[in-house]
Amino acid sequence: MTEQRDTILDNIGHWLAGRLEAESSGYRPYTPSDPHTLYRTLEPGDVLLVEGNRQISAAIKYLTQSTWSHAALYVGDAIDEVDASGRRRRLVEVNLGTGCTAEPLEKYETYNTRICRPVGLTPSDRQVVVDFMIGKIGLKYDNKNILDMLRYFLPTPPVPVRWRRRMIQFGSGDPTRAICSTLIAQAFQEIRYPILPEITLARGRARAVSDYSRREILHIRHHSLFTPRDFDSSPYFEIVKPTLRFGFDYKRLQWREPSKPGDAAPEAATPPAEPVAMRR
Repeated sequence: MTEQRDTILDNIGHWLAGRLEAESSGYRPYTPSDPHTLYRTLEPGDVLLVEGNRQISAAIKYLTQSTWSHAALYVGDAIDEVDASGRRRRLVEVNLGTGCTAEPLEKYETYNTRICRPVGLTPSDRQVVVDFMIGKIGLKYDNKNILDMLRYFLPTPPVPVRWRRRMIQFGSGDPTRAICSTLIAQAFQEIRYPILPEITLARGRARAVSDYSRREILHIRHHSLFTPRDFDSSPYFEIVKPTLRFGFDYKRLQWREPSKPGDAAPEAATPPAEPVAMRR
């Protein structure tokens, strides 16, 4: 088979993806993640939200009106692979340019994160979600879709709030998966687990306490409309905080007392004395 060369559009797409995936300056996490604590807390099927610091992150945060710009699915020890540094790959995620890959937890040790756990997930359904994501590893992003990427170079487009979510959906199907949450949403839709479904109320049977009871009818939304924020807002996902999960006692915290007016300034460290020449 002859090797296919990149076209001009491919090269432009690779360059645009590289620019959007470049880190932005000035990011300082308040509570960076500890990979060991995350490992103790996470369960297969959990969604890990990340406050990204890349150029594309600013646009996603603005369009979704959220702190979270990235999402990954935790698959536990289902992938028997390590990265170049010997770290076990336990996350499956989608990134612009590279597509669907498996990554170690340590990748996000300097980022703010949040764990969203689907409540009541059966072991068999949990396995379906994990297998779905693992089966997508290697799915590539089509770098020829230049227009899909250009929208993210304008971090705060002047559009009404009601249209911003639609801007995430703009473009063809596969490029939209640059918004990592869409593939995760597909995984949960495989088992009909709700994230943020559209709900309509239908009349039910007559009851003594009211004229009619109401039934909630759920409608599946298209996966391309889901964003990282939806897992945080979903009433069906529990927010799991590792600090609280393993015991938290505010009485044991050590606070630095503020200095009071008139207190002596702390003494500066005394520099080491210079050696004195010995006299004969």
